[in-house]
Amino acid sequence: MKFDLPDAAIELHEHFFDAQESGSIMQALISEIDWKQYQIKIFGKTLDQPRLTAYYGEDHPYYAYSNIKLQPIPFTPILLSIKNKIETLTLEKFNGVLLNYYRNGDDSMGWHADDEKELGTNPVIASLSFGASRNFQLQHSLDKSISKATIVLNDASLLIMKGETQHFWKHQIPKQKNKGPRINLTFRKIIY
Repeated sequence: MKFDLPDAAIELHEHFFDAQESGSIMQALISEIDWKQYQIKIFGKTLDQPRLTAYYGEDHPYYAYSNIKLQPIPFTPILLSIKNKIETLTLEKFNGVLLNYYRNGDDSMGWHADDEKELGTNPVIASLSFGASRNFQLQHSLDKSISKATIVLNDASLLIMKGETQHFWKHQIPKQKNKGPRINLTFRKIIY
């Protein structure tokens, strides 16, 4: 499914894995990934990020965002398998994956764009979700007359953002009451 949003190229592929595969992958990711809770500065205050994070990759020294510098851990077999399946669909090559573990509906991610210079001019971000469905909200960065959009990211859904999307749109995962755990993998290509 493609979304008709100005200045954006966004598509959603539901059921990228079947329910049984998805459940097995999620359990493996919970137990095998080296999850950490990093701290960020907001308005001069140091706070714990409201989620757990990990970064895996190859062929680059680090990935940095929000004053956090992450050294890549080598891809695990399960991450390589997922990466290969996504690359077959997208015809893109990815060398890094940022993983986020939302333990419940209180975990979230604020408004941002994936626009770090090491992602290149028009980055392709392939975002794969496992577990509880969550709202993925988008707002245009420049034209406030354009309505915000919400895409529900269900278990085993793959969202692909490409083209000029990161130039013109910000996105977030807001808090949602009574939600179970969710893991999100955002595959990207880091260029140095």
